[in-house]
Amino acid sequence: MTQQTAQPLLQVRDLRTHFPIRKGFFKSTVGYVKAVDGVSFSLNSGETLGLVGESGCGKTTVGRTLLRLLDSSGGTVISGSVTFAGRDVFALRRTELRQARRDMQIIFQDPVGSLNPRMTVGSIIGEPILVHRLADKSNVRQKVAQLLDRVGLPTASANRYPHEFSGGQRQRIGIARALALQPKFIVCDEPVSALDVSIQAQVLNLLQDLQKDLHLSYLFIAHNLAVVEHFSDRVAVMYLGKIVELAASEDLYRAPKHPYTQALLSAVPKPSPRKSDQRIMLAGEVPSPSNPPSGCPFHPRCPLYALKKDPRCTTQMPPLEPKASNPNHVAACWLT
Repeated sequence: MTQQTAQPLLQVRDLRTHFPIRKGFFKSTVGYVKAVDGVSFSLNSGETLGLVGESGCGKTTVGRTLLRLLDSSGGTVISGSVTFAGRDVFALRRTELRQARRDMQIIFQDPVGSLNPRMTVGSIIGEPILVHRLADKSNVRQKVAQLLDRVGLPTASANRYPHEFSGGQRQRIGIARALALQPKFIVCDEPVSALDVSIQAQVLNLLQDLQKDLHLSYLFIAHNLAVVEHFSDRVAVMYLGKIVELAASEDLYRAPKHPYTQALLSAVPKPSPRKSDQRIMLAGEVPSPSNPPSGCPFHPRCPLYALKKDPRCTTQMPPLEPKASNPNHVAACWLT
């Protein structure tokens, strides 16, 4: 596991992204979808932080917001702070942001939709190199060939188009594009969820090798808990736009503290299941992020609340605080 440093590479504090709900002839704003609602975490250099949760919990929105791929246009409300390498990302001007993007990249979930079908692979990977003037036109071809070789593709792939490749190969092209600017930090937005299981292992091994060789930091967004366990140094669990538990990967999987985390882990298939292993079935549906419950957002589905009926669960949002002897294992729950 990665040793933590005194100064994190990335610090996110109270991040919020609320999308407007518009109705009527004049499209008046009548409410907001609280996709991300007060998320805080840090990421150290060379570390992988896994971000997990059900579909729609806000994982992808976190990654896109902190990279400023989402902005406040169209009535979207974004607040909080994101500090990368000591710089306030939200305060960067256009020229400064363009320079900062060299250090912050993203690998998208969909390897088909994220690649321009009208451009050759060489143009897709080489374009950011030319835009940021890391090489002139005479040297771009050589750099593209080096990147293709690094991700396990033949250099002749540069002359082909994305539709000529398999899903796993297209994702390798996306990884090569993310590496083109020699970044320090990469948001991996479910990079293997659209791939076959055998190909998933190959891509994950590639990402780990690249992290070791290039000292990369990853925010690894996924819903496959088994993958996150083996790939991440620390894991943050999201529910309805909030982080409800955060701990070292080994600690969280061995002794989860939040009832939601316990329910998620109980659903992970085990190679050697025992009769004592019981699936925790949550009641009801996930509430709407446009109208979240008061107090703890998980309390309408929480098995512990159903037993104890603590009034704080319905009136006060529990703080993210240590729930074990380890101060780095935190959870947001009144009853744990």
